[in-house]
Amino acid sequence: MDSALFTNSLVQSSRIIYTPSVFARTNLLYLQEIGSLKAISPHTSGRSDLSSYLFFIVLEGAGELTYNEVLYPLSAGDCVFINCKNPYSQGSSKDLWSLKWCHFSGPNLAGIYNKYVERGGYPAFHAFDPSAYEKLLDELYDCAASEAYTRDMRIYDKLGTLTTLLMEENWHPDVKTGASSGRNMLEIKDYIDVHFQEKLSLEGLAGLFFINKHYLARRFKEQCGTSVASYIQQVRITHAKSLLRFSEQTIEKIGEQCGIPDPNYFARVFRKVEGIPPGEYRKLWKGK
Repeated sequence: MDSALFTNSLVQSSRIIYTPSVFARTNLLYLQEIGSLKAISPHTSGRSDLSSYLFFIVLEGAGELTYNEVLYPLSAGDCVFINCKNPYSQGSSKDLWSLKWCHFSGPNLAGIYNKYVERGGYPAFHAFDPSAYEKLLDELYDCAASEAYTRDMRIYDKLGTLTTLLMEENWHPDVKTGASSGRNMLEIKDYIDVHFQEKLSLEGLAGLFFINKHYLARRFKEQCGTSVASYIQQVRITHAKSLLRFSEQTIEKIGEQCGIPDPNYFARVFRKVEGIPPGEYRKLWKGK
């Protein structure tokens, strides 16, 4: 870990350049660099092909981000979350800005970022509560500056909180289609939650709600983050796990109560989701 304070003709900056352990690099979200800066004069800096993800928040002033050839004006309370493999540049306007930022990565972060984009996450957005992001960055800085032997785990925890907050604030299911109208799929999701014991299918739900099945399949995945079939399966298996743990019913009866009356098929579906047969799940979890 290298901590530095410096001033040049463009910025005053404080940063920590962090080197995570081999364990952190191969298993965790890990920090690469974190800091804050205050612009002294208008400036622009840019990078590309960097194996890193950048998050920053504008605390004061204004500037702009150019990412994938799109310009995003930024002001106090605005945040940026980007994949630095793609070309980008950022710079302060005459209304000199101050920022807090971090570069981070991890073996699973590409998948997390792709899910962020898939859910309609923007490269730049205005935070609902800017102080929450600033607090997280301050806590990350303190973790990186500490000598605690658990600091990689603490950093992982804070970066997990950061990515979760980014996901929560940036779910825009209509971004990819450009449509804001149309039936809310949560109505159909609620119907599945109540009627999962019954025979359910994409075609049946489409007919029940008078919707084209292809439109239903596309819109449900956009709004709920999973397919109709996967959601039905998820609800049924969750209910089955509860009955396996907290009831004395037979596995065959539990399958029936979860909308999968064929015991062999129920066992196959359960094993596909949980990795073990329902009987073994009951043995491992019952009474815990």
